[in-house]
Amino acid sequence: VQLQASGGGLVQEGGSLRLSCAGSGRPFSTYAVAWFRQAPGKEREFVAHIRWSGSHIYYADSVKGRFTISRDSSKNAVYLQMTSLKPEDTATYSCAAGRPIISAVDVSSMYNYWGQGTLVTVSS
Repeated sequence: VQLQASGGGLVQEGGSLRLSCAGSGRPFSTYAVAWFRQAPGKEREFVAHIRWSGSHIYYADSVKGRFTISRDSSKNAVYLQMTSLKPEDTATYSCAAGRPIISAVDVSSMYNYWGQGTLVTVSS
């Protein structure tokens, strides 16, 4: 499975961005997909998770109510719609595919495949 993340950029506080994670190779249909982010000098943190069926959607508390994860099976893609962006959302966002157990969807080591990151910068 190869993953390609895109859609990052510079946005003002309160703005919106939509990140895309396109998959190729083995179909996504057997994997869950998650977004993680890493800010400079900080550890990688979980953002959101979705199973390919569209079920089991989970968010980090810090983004709940502002971010929405979704998938388009016809395009083999997963999206992260980000609204009401804050400067603390500034990070490199990466998508990952794997088969994590439900209790560990926020654990990066549960994911086998990673795309390169896309940088999101939110200015105040």
